[in-house]
Amino acid sequence: MQSILSPYQLGAVTLTSRIAMAPMTRARAKDLKPDTLTATYYAQRASAGLIITEGIAISRQARGAIYIPGIYTPDQIDAWKQVTAAVHAKGGIIFAQLWHVGRAGHVAHNDGQPPVGPTNERANAKTFAFDANGNGTLLPQSTPRQLRADEMDGLVEDYAQAARAAMAAGFDGVEIHGANGYLIEQFINGALNTRSDSYGGSIENRMRLPLAIIDAVAAAAGPDRTGIRVAPFGRFNDMHAFADEAQTWLAFAQALSTRKLAYLHLSDQESLGADKLSVDFAVEMRRAFGGTVLIAGGFGLESGQAAIDTGRCDVVAIGRPFISNPDLIERYRNGWPIAPFDPRTFYGGEGAAFYTDYPTYPESI
Repeated sequence: MQSILSPYQLGAVTLTSRIAMAPMTRARAKDLKPDTLTATYYAQRASAGLIITEGIAISRQARGAIYIPGIYTPDQIDAWKQVTAAVHAKGGIIFAQLWHVGRAGHVAHNDGQPPVGPTNERANAKTFAFDANGNGTLLPQSTPRQLRADEMDGLVEDYAQAARAAMAAGFDGVEIHGANGYLIEQFINGALNTRSDSYGGSIENRMRLPLAIIDAVAAAAGPDRTGIRVAPFGRFNDMHAFADEAQTWLAFAQALSTRKLAYLHLSDQESLGADKLSVDFAVEMRRAFGGTVLIAGGFGLESGQAAIDTGRCDVVAIGRPFISNPDLIERYRNGWPIAPFDPRTFYGGEGAAFYTDYPTYPESI
């Protein structure tokens, strides 16, 4: 039995533990790029075996909420360099999560242009956007524009360019965000993607764009520095069940297995309204993928160890406890108390409050 606190070789990098800091949107990039507080925030948590950043928009079109950082301009790339340098100075490993929201956006994010997706069907969901008075609020997502087949190559290149930018910014690798009802999951979902061209309908066609994106990103960053996050049976952002759902996800895992990626990251979406991802299906996905599997979904030290012991994963991604416990790994190793988190402080905010002002346990006593 392998301890969750033991080192692990993940692709090209060696983790100091089998605990990753899960990607968590904080919505603090007022200028659409990280700042010195962002660098401090991630560096404070560098003892995680692996840090996966908040979702980073790969292009202006990719944005889905206000105050989300990007990696598509020279200024943004330079700003991320200070983040990776700060994490590396503390001995940490950090991957950039590459994000395109697809239809799950709003016209306010892209100069009045509609979000894009596999269809023109609007999601029955909301997103943080600026209203007519310039105030940030929850607004219904806009009606998307269906992507044309001749736009797919350009979209793939946006992902590849973002991967190149991430590596130039000093990241140790990248994770493609393929969960939460965003672009990649929209194409995979058979209830939404009913296109009649080569990008929709059958399982093979629905996987076509996602696999092209994965191949391009892996070529840019290196397959052993590339992971992907997926959410089988996820329902966030108005994703619906479809007839061959389990078959689709297993086929996708099998297709990924030939690409020798660093990892497959399974996101259990129970906290977002979906059924809990079963142990049996997680094991099936791990078997189909044949490589390193991460899993996220409300885990702590004991439940994370159980996930490893039952064969669901090799590495556990833990999110919210890292917000209020920058030294979460040290607390686990030493049996120190875990500071509670407050969901009301997760998104937005100004300055250090509820961001970089959480003390380590020795500082708190």
